[in-house]
Amino acid sequence: MTHYVKTVCPYCGCGCSINLHVKNGRTVRTSPAVKDSINKGTLCIKGMLAHEFVHSPERLKTPLIKENGVFREATWDEALGIVADRFRKIKEESGGAAFGVLSSARAACEENYLMSKLARAVLATNNIDHCARL
Repeated sequence: MTHYVKTVCPYCGCGCSINLHVKNGRTVRTSPAVKDSINKGTLCIKGMLAHEFVHSPERLKTPLIKENGVFREATWDEALGIVADRFRKIKEESGGAAFGVLSSARAACEENYLMSKLARAVLATNNIDHCARL
């Protein structure tokens, strides 16, 4: 039996409502939410295909760390620790202007907001951009 999960399309800042069609625990289709004040029952092509990456065998589900030219799986704590240490070192040696941050239309508005906070408050850079083509 198929059930529907109403959510927000992840592709741009418009905030269109979508219905994910879930069957046997797998998202199998996306459709527009008919009674929505933003998209009024329509979706762009990206919104209609929003579900396709969810069950892709190419989707990364765990962090990978490259050692001696080979990737190995790692824990989130280990991977984030390495990133934080490297960011801290770059900031100390070169300052915040050494960073450039690109945010993505595949992220939710809230995630893009958090990325801007990370860039400005943590990395101390104004070098941040967003492009729907990322």
